[in-house]
Amino acid sequence: MAIEIVPEWMADLEPEDVSFIRNFILASGSLKEIAHQYEVTYPTVRLRLDRLIQKIKISEETENDPYVALIKRLAVNDKLDFDTAKILITEYRKLRKEE
Repeated sequence: MAIEIVPEWMADLEPEDVSFIRNFILASGSLKEIAHQYEVTYPTVRLRLDRLIQKIKISEETENDPYVALIKRLAVNDKLDFDTAKILITEYRKLRKEE
């Protein structure tokens, strides 16, 4: 009996992100092939891959602060712009240092 182990970074991904990774692997990493499969432009696929990379990096960070992780996830998922996210994190960290 095989034990199924899913890395934490993968467990944090949306199902469509996992599907994208699967398709990317099956296309041998060809962004042109993925663009063709999804019927979008190459730059659109590149942007999606860049955002996926950011999601994985955020998930793998050793940051133990759930608030900072939430702000970063919101920014990566386009729920919050990056400039605002940076301001929120900076101000939050300043407040934490004052405590």
